[in-house]
Amino acid sequence: MTESLSVSETLSPELFEPMTIEMSVDKFEQPSITYWQATWQKLLRNPKAVSSLCIITCLVFITLVGPFIWTVDPAIQDLEQISQPPSWGRSALVVDDFGIWQGVPITEMEQGEEDGPLVLKVIGKGNTEYVRLTWRPIKGISEYHIYRNEFVPLDIATLGIPLAEIILIDGEAVGYEDRLKLSERDYYYSVVAIEQVMNREDSDTDMPIAVYSTIRVSVIQGVTKADALFLNLESEEVNGAQTVKLPLHPFGTDGLGRDILSRLMHGARTSLLIGILAPLIYIAMGVVYGGVSGYRGGRTDEVMMRFADFVIALPFLLFMILLKVAFGIGPGESGILPMIIALIMLGWPSVARIVRGQTFVIKEEAYIQAARLMGAKPFYLVYRHVLPNVLPLIIVSLTFAIPATIFTEAFLSFIGFGVVPPNPSWGSMCNDGLQHMLSTPHELIFPASVICIAVLCFNLLGDGLREAMDVKS
Repeated sequence: MTESLSVSETLSPELFEPMTIEMSVDKFEQPSITYWQATWQKLLRNPKAVSSLCIITCLVFITLVGPFIWTVDPAIQDLEQISQPPSWGRSALVVDDFGIWQGVPITEMEQGEEDGPLVLKVIGKGNTEYVRLTWRPIKGISEYHIYRNEFVPLDIATLGIPLAEIILIDGEAVGYEDRLKLSERDYYYSVVAIEQVMNREDSDTDMPIAVYSTIRVSVIQGVTKADALFLNLESEEVNGAQTVKLPLHPFGTDGLGRDILSRLMHGARTSLLIGILAPLIYIAMGVVYGGVSGYRGGRTDEVMMRFADFVIALPFLLFMILLKVAFGIGPGESGILPMIIALIMLGWPSVARIVRGQTFVIKEEAYIQAARLMGAKPFYLVYRHVLPNVLPLIIVSLTFAIPATIFTEAFLSFIGFGVVPPNPSWGSMCNDGLQHMLSTPHELIFPASVICIAVLCFNLLGDGLREAMDVKS
């Protein structure tokens, strides 16, 4: 019988020595980043959001620092530059102070024939303070009518605005001085000589004969000597005439001669104060209200949400009017405080409903249940788990609430229920500019453009934050 070999005899220990294989493994290490760092990196990859953030930063900087750099008082009226377009340096002709101009004596003129043409002449240079006209009277005619037009008159029926009717007396000086709201442009002045002919051979009735002549006057900016001295303007002599440098207005002036750039800066303080302060308060109220309602649930949630629905149903404009009456603010008075209170009292329910829905979802998560089993208190759960998960939604809601509030303030100020003159705000400036929209459109373009830029930038920033804070991405 064959003997069986033992295991120790057939398998030597050398057969069980471990095989060593040298391998090089490349390690790919990526540093761990937080949620907020990842959000910031994703936001920086959005060019629209970054551009909007830069514009908003510049807008806030100009609002806070701009009035200290551009120190023009927004309430000061520059009566020499009313409704002037944007300019980077203008000069004005120094003219005589206000007084009665007697005209040119007839003895110093050449008399025309009985039916000869009128000869008009401008005395001095036409300026925004006055335009002085004289003409050679027609022999035998003493009644003259003066007209002004901004366009070339085609016939006697299109001479323009009637300015005066003058009847000359023997030995009286001839002339007319126009001071009726002159601006820097060309005007066409017409003088009509009217003769009433009685019982002409070819007519059985009285028939007036009218002869007129037109002259174009290019009006330049003028300032009286007294105003130049009062404003302490620098004077210089140009082509033999004394001129002064007028104050600089880069964005022009409004209908009362106030600097638009200064009013935009000071108006931004009002508009952004209301547009940022009110959303911060009512979003904080909505977060607390919605968080309590969603976390408690049950009967408490039912009662709290029905009250929120009641507040949402209140008409904002009617509520605003009632608040103004309650505060004793009459027509023409600024209603900034009632506006902020109305925005706060009627703005929180929409935020509360959003936070309530998110709280309902978060409180049922497994980690919340585990923390509750470990003895975590409700305050700790809300502060440590619920609030951080709702915070991105709150920030996004804030970026959308700010432009909506800015637009609401502009609308209320536009219709006269918000900020009223002389306090500047973007909405009240649009209301003032609307009155001169056709003649001086810059008064409306600048404040309306600032409102559009601010609202657009906040909306684009909100879109960028919403995409960057999306936890699924």
